[in-house]
Amino acid sequence: MASRALAIGFAKFALRRVQSVPSHRCMSAIPQPAPDNSNKQYPEKISNIVSEISKLTLIEVADLNELLKRTLNIQEAAVVAAAAPAASAPVEEEDEPQVQKIQTSFAVKLTKFDETKKINLIKELKNLMEGTNLVQAKKFVEGAPQIIKADLTREEAEALQKSVEAAGGTCEIV
Repeated sequence: MASRALAIGFAKFALRRVQSVPSHRCMSAIPQPAPDNSNKQYPEKISNIVSEISKLTLIEVADLNELLKRTLNIQEAAVVAAAAPAASAPVEEEDEPQVQKIQTSFAVKLTKFDETKKINLIKELKNLMEGTNLVQAKKFVEGAPQIIKADLTREEAEALQKSVEAAGGTCEIV
């Protein structure tokens, strides 16, 4: 309660202090913004640029944006990136070579299994999956399709696929 009264007292003191300062001193320190409804006069050069830009198509605006960023060395900003897909269509450049992505990490997925070899598959998966007991391996097999292991090299994934298929499961490498 006392702190609230102290805060109110301070606010009243500060308000009286501000009101006692002559208005010409306050106005000279901080320039006042122009009202929104005023008609600001722009230089003819700026008006001509705006006029020319307003005649451009969306693709031309996207090209202009890209050229300005490159010329002025402006980095992409998160706010601009969010608005960019709506403003421009994808433009393919022929002089840049297409980089092909190569998959380096693979996962082995158990898609189905042979009912007659279910026990062998459960035992094999128990041995392949660290920290798995027989009950967990059984539930895993019965819940197919499921990923057995992920983040494997191509060779590891192929070896795992062969061992699971030998035990009676059907796998795919994803």
